[in-house]
Amino acid sequence: MFTKILIANRGEIACRIITTAKRMGIATVAVYSDADKNARFVQLADEAVRLGPPPSRESYLLADKIIEACKQTGAQAVHPGYGFLSENAEFAKKVEEQGIAFIGPKHAAIAAMGDKIASKKLAGEARVSTIPGYNDAIETPEKAVEIAKGIGYPVMIKASAGGGGKGLRVAFNDKEAYEGFASCKHEALSAFGDDRVFIEKFVEQPRHIEIQVLGDAHGNVVYLNERECSIQRRHQKVIEEAPSPFISAATRKAMGEQAVQLAKAVGYQSAGTVEFVVGKDQDFYFLEMNTRLQVEHPVTELITGLDLVEQMIRVAAGEKLAFTQADVKCEGWAMECRINAEDPFRGFLPSTGRLVRFVPPAQDLHQGLPATGLGVRVDTGVLDGGEIPMYYDSMIAKLIVHGKDRADAIARMREALNGFVIKGVQSNIPFQAALLAHPDFVSGNFNTGFIAEHYAHGFRAEDVPHEDPSFLLALAAHLHMFYRNRASGLQGQFWEGFKRLPRREFSVCVLGEGGHNSYTRATVAETEPGHATPVTLHLPGGDKTYHLSVDRHLGEVRITGTVDGKAFTAQVERGKTSNPLAIRVIHNGTRLDAIVMHPRTADLHRLMPYKAPPDLSKFVLSPMPGLLVQVAVQPGQEVKAGERVAVIEAMKMENVLLASADGVVKEIKAQKGDSLAVDQAIVEFE
Repeated sequence: MFTKILIANRGEIACRIITTAKRMGIATVAVYSDADKNARFVQLADEAVRLGPPPSRESYLLADKIIEACKQTGAQAVHPGYGFLSENAEFAKKVEEQGIAFIGPKHAAIAAMGDKIASKKLAGEARVSTIPGYNDAIETPEKAVEIAKGIGYPVMIKASAGGGGKGLRVAFNDKEAYEGFASCKHEALSAFGDDRVFIEKFVEQPRHIEIQVLGDAHGNVVYLNERECSIQRRHQKVIEEAPSPFISAATRKAMGEQAVQLAKAVGYQSAGTVEFVVGKDQDFYFLEMNTRLQVEHPVTELITGLDLVEQMIRVAAGEKLAFTQADVKCEGWAMECRINAEDPFRGFLPSTGRLVRFVPPAQDLHQGLPATGLGVRVDTGVLDGGEIPMYYDSMIAKLIVHGKDRADAIARMREALNGFVIKGVQSNIPFQAALLAHPDFVSGNFNTGFIAEHYAHGFRAEDVPHEDPSFLLALAAHLHMFYRNRASGLQGQFWEGFKRLPRREFSVCVLGEGGHNSYTRATVAETEPGHATPVTLHLPGGDKTYHLSVDRHLGEVRITGTVDGKAFTAQVERGKTSNPLAIRVIHNGTRLDAIVMHPRTADLHRLMPYKAPPDLSKFVLSPMPGLLVQVAVQPGQEVKAGERVAVIEAMKMENVLLASADGVVKEIKAQKGDSLAVDQAIVEFE
């Protein structure tokens, strides 16, 4: 067994690998860019070696520097994690040639299966079901259109070296095929250094289901059941689960056997994933093989009780698999939500900056500790007060739960999301909460088009309806009473104003957009310490009373308590709106901003004029921090609504800014190559 390994990666996956290595008694070496010098994974490792500046091409993609770091530190093996060089056959080959073990498949298998064109040909030869398509590299957009028309729309245009949704477009007509081809080539060259693109038939209403395989150097290969990864946005997985709520035991067995067959055909050693697209009749077709650890591997670990990182290390050290196919378990139901630094209410634009508060929910399960117990697990590479840099992907953490069945897993995940505190950057937690509550998701009636179908016009606050919105009003009133009592206790007899005001009759003013507020009368009853507090809302349809008990600590965002005897977790803050008196309550993804006041004060508040924000419609503003890579207009140019104005690069993705209305360009306020802040002006129109 190795005594020291180097992790050629960063963030969450580097922490994940380090955790298992430490449990196995193996020393670890981290490599880092300047942006990550204070990162959590650097602190966890026994040693750390600087690679270079923040951009990946100047740090994490420098194979020679990583190999030199192995020699410098005496690391006997390299674990590449996922992304970066994890599926780079040349890197694996160089590592092997230096006498260093690559904790992953041999370079020949990576070359054969990591290349999506070659893998489809090999899959066909191995009698694995494949999708109709053109599996050779395509050189021009005109040729792409010709091929797409021959296959029949819709088609999927994919970068041969692609992954993670980059270098991938779906085209439904000639125009989309032409433009998608150019975008795929550009993204692929930027992200992977390989701009080859191929085209295949796009299966409508598909399920995305993948089989986890594990092979050793002695010819043994097993499959570790399946993962359902159909909940995707822009081809990026959002929620993954194991097992799938869709496929039958017979389909699972057939898919697993084909995956093993393919792995054996290329002499696969290590953990890998064979991805399939599955039709409504459970017909399945090979998509690709990922020759690395997957982001969603924890859900497989929880239902099988296996540590996949440990298995990869043992295989790379030459050990045989210690179990057979018959030994593979499938216990309970696991689910993973990817918690990303992005603003779902602004088109999922990246959100970078400092994590002012980062408090994950309490964990019952931990990475690197094989178990099939029930509970919550958080895999992350960040710390409270850390930075989310603009140079890498947007993942903050992976929230994983293990329940006794699917309903239990969903319930556990919803409660865990309620207790996940992230402040300083925006996160997709409200979107995750909405997905988990959607009836079609709960019933298992979904496919890869689920998000595009149900959120075709983006994600809005009204897309997260609370099952009992009155509860939020009652909670706001109860919390206001808590703050008043605390202030009274601190001020005592000197706070004369407190004595003059009625203490338990309030009006809860919910702050609406554009000054459209709503007002609800509430009565907070007297209670003995240790007893639930009755809060009565005087609603148009009649009074409604909630019995609330809240555990609230000064300075903490997360609160716990009971409502009518049922436990709940929520988040609460004050002073987070333009009004410093407002209370913000967040529960099940729904956010309520309210001012709780004396009823007479509320009557006067209704008469206050609304101050509209300044008109910025004549400006194109940067919706996120990022690098301005293109300004597509010039002063004096006439621009039509929908035309390209600028392109911003952030978190490895290009974001095109379009004109919202017809106009004439007055001034260019930012130049190509500028690093932009949120809401920084790029173009001004007359």
